[in-house]
Amino acid sequence: MVNVDEKCIVKNENTVRLGRLTRQQLKELEEKEKTHGQKIMNRIIMVLPVICGFIAIMEYWEIPNGSPNSKPYTYVGTVVAFMLAYVVYALVAAVKKWRGDKTVADKVRHKAPLFSALFLLLTAYDYLTLKTGVLTQPFVPCMNSILNIAWEDRSYLITSTLHTLRLLFLGYFIGVVLGLVTGIASGYFEKVRYWLDPVVKFLGPIPTSTWIPIIMVVASSLFKGAVFIIALGSWFAVTVAAMTGIQNVDKDFFEAAKTLGASERQLVFKVAIPHAMPSILQGCTQAMSSSCVAIMIAEMMGVKAGLGWYMTWAKSWAAYDKMFAALFVICLIFTIVTKVLDQIKHRVLRWQNGVMN
Repeated sequence: MVNVDEKCIVKNENTVRLGRLTRQQLKELEEKEKTHGQKIMNRIIMVLPVICGFIAIMEYWEIPNGSPNSKPYTYVGTVVAFMLAYVVYALVAAVKKWRGDKTVADKVRHKAPLFSALFLLLTAYDYLTLKTGVLTQPFVPCMNSILNIAWEDRSYLITSTLHTLRLLFLGYFIGVVLGLVTGIASGYFEKVRYWLDPVVKFLGPIPTSTWIPIIMVVASSLFKGAVFIIALGSWFAVTVAAMTGIQNVDKDFFEAAKTLGASERQLVFKVAIPHAMPSILQGCTQAMSSSCVAIMIAEMMGVKAGLGWYMTWAKSWAAYDKMFAALFVICLIFTIVTKVLDQIKHRVLRWQNGVMN
């Protein structure tokens, strides 16, 4: 017979174990058992990207071309590579699910419709350009032409990409660092906010692109002027986010910390900044978006290097396939950068999504 003390020990152990569950584990415990039909539908959705990939390949090969198409295997190889990457991703998820980890399988199930839509989008784009000419070539080149010219002109694209990344990160990090200093100081200290708030309100409504013609004339070099423009947009976004985040921290937290003997420095770095971190990271993401817009405009208007300059140069020579190739590289780079920022945000704010203590 189990006595009362043993029951209390078992109950406390279960409570501790429950307190260490992650959100994913709690979700698995709370979700209802899927029906047989739902399980079949999930499998179909996870296989759908492969089916859509085959549709894209069949459309490319079986429908006659409406315009010349040199080196036709490049597009097919790219689609097959995407399909194989997805298959490997799905197999890894299946193995982990078999071992008891459903996290990767849930991600595959969540992203499968997006992958399917990507293949269908490629199919529609190829049909409207290469097959029917609804989107007139060479002004809107087909995907195969874009891939071919990207590979042929890869040295120029890589060089332009490195120039763009150097300019982007230099201006971005300068703006973020200055924005953190001014935003935290003005958010916590009223005297600093008294002097800085009018400046922020004055510069805030002015679009970053408005400064480009002025800076390009005043600056000693086009590169330094572009860095200033990118840093200015980043500074404003981070300053406003940090200021707002710290002002929204519950005053009771500061009072409790003061009661425990916290110094002014500890109030800033141990109370204000940690509680304002979600707002600060959101401001960093907005700053990257502002930087991406500013760098493209700056490169197109004056800077003699980078992907924006490459697009302007290609357009002047009516090399629309090169222009689209640069555009896709820009989209890829900014997607990767945004994804990295999201991962950093997820890591820093793991207390929101991680272990439930």
